[in-house]
Amino acid sequence: MRTWLPYPLLSAGLLVIWLLLNQSVAPGTIVMGTLLSTGLGWVTLKLSPLRSHPRRVLYALRFGFTVALDVIRSNLAVAAVILRARRRPPSSGFLTVDLDLDDENALALLACVMTATPGTAWLEYDRRRKSLLFHVLDMENEHVWIETIKRYEAALKEIFG
Repeated sequence: MRTWLPYPLLSAGLLVIWLLLNQSVAPGTIVMGTLLSTGLGWVTLKLSPLRSHPRRVLYALRFGFTVALDVIRSNLAVAAVILRARRRPPSSGFLTVDLDLDDENALALLACVMTATPGTAWLEYDRRRKSLLFHVLDMENEHVWIETIKRYEAALKEIFG
């Protein structure tokens, strides 16, 4: 079974996404989605991703809840920036933060969190210097953003330990 479907959950998820994007369950759409999802599973196998084993699942749930609250807060902050843009334009900027994460999956999760949070964008990670460059829409409190990244980093180190 692993020969045909090396990552069955990934293939199933890709098939579901394909069907949702096409908004159709026609036989041709299902066949094409199955071929694509299976092929992408094989491609992923050739990439040989590193396997991580998250250790503290309850801590991961708490991290997810914290991120969800931060995303809601950031949505409200971005809305406020947009509404007051005529009176006071946002002070956008770039920040560099030194990270201590080694696990590639933890870094990928941090990238997803940073990208999903409105008002921030992950730009670059320098492996040699272990530094993250990201963009902030409104950088009123630079230290707050750095503390947030450090808080996320500490949580991910605890989860992926």
